[in-house]
Amino acid sequence: MRSPFKLRSRFNINNYSNLGQRVITALIGATVIVFGSVYSEWSYFLIFGTILAFSQMEFYKLSGLDGMLPLKSFGTLLGVIIFCLSFLIEMQHLQDKYYFLIFPLSSLVFFIKLYRKSDKKPFTGVAFTFLGIFYVAVPFALLNLAAFSVDGTFHYEVIVGALFILWASDTGAYFAGTKFGKTKLFERVSPKKSWEGFLGGAILAYTVAYVLSKYFTALPEWQWFCITTIVIIAGTYGDLIESLFKRSIEIKDSGRILPGHGGFMDRFDGLLLSAPFIAAFLKIF
Repeated sequence: MRSPFKLRSRFNINNYSNLGQRVITALIGATVIVFGSVYSEWSYFLIFGTILAFSQMEFYKLSGLDGMLPLKSFGTLLGVIIFCLSFLIEMQHLQDKYYFLIFPLSSLVFFIKLYRKSDKKPFTGVAFTFLGIFYVAVPFALLNLAAFSVDGTFHYEVIVGALFILWASDTGAYFAGTKFGKTKLFERVSPKKSWEGFLGGAILAYTVAYVLSKYFTALPEWQWFCITTIVIIAGTYGDLIESLFKRSIEIKDSGRILPGHGGFMDRFDGLLLSAPFIAAFLKIF
């Protein structure tokens, strides 16, 4: 009889190629996120709150590699609080006046830094603490506004649909760029990205959006196509911006927690820049 430890070792994800790891991680992650979003608003809240916390901690860790000293724990806590407030207010469990709690809580960053004697450049740490909140936490909080934007109730279709479109754009760009990529998109920041990859991602994203519009009727077809345009453009820029950030501190991946993908910021960089535009679009239109 084979040892269960030997069987388990045969299925070690690290035994697969980078593409294999990428596919397995993506399938597992997508299943958890989609099922959690569909199951209930509270499971969505738990999953995305967890992703937010890991992403923000990752950002602060990378900032520390470049000599910055942000408030990692308090900054992440504040980001999670902002996410919780936006969710509970959109759920109508809290009145929107509680948004004003964000300002006094944020000001505590200055008080904490004031008593940190070891910081040679305290305001640099303050700046990067707030940057982590604005860059990571606020987009996740705005996802809550997007999810409740249709009629004031939670619509998982908005979240799942936007993610499917984003993943389609990433997947199409990866395979089209690998197969046909010749014309550099933004060589100074990301030498592997190409216009051919961008076009392949756009074609697959619009195809997925068309299919989604037939089943996810919370939004009309034209809004799905508008969201797709936002995701293609803002998602690509989000990827480039994170590449610029990593290049500035001379690292390849933001982390190693997601085999084949790197860290949470590597996986959700497109969402960080897309979410504010999607929320604004749905609230205005």
